Amino acid sequence: MTTKPPPSVTPAPEKSLEKIAYASVAEIPTVEPHDRDRLGYNVWRWLAYRRDPLELAVRTAGARVLIGEEEAIQRIRENLKQQGISL
Repeated sequence: MTTKPPPSVTPAPEKSLEKIAYASVAEIPTVEPHDRDRLGYNVWRWLAYRRDPLELAVRTAGARVLIGEEEAIQRIRENLKQQGISL
């Protein structure tokens, strides 16, 4: 049996919403890395559609953060502002 090499992956551009969203939650301490991934995904959805407040996006993620929810939201807001996202 032969196997093929995996397909190559093209990274997203630096200014894409995906990179911005996941970078904004990279410093948030969570129980597991998947919690951070869920949080990043929900921040990306918030950036893409902006239907609800950021607080609701963070709460909807259900991520088990090791800091308070308010502190996590504040850190995400600061990171987004540093990347040029107006809130």
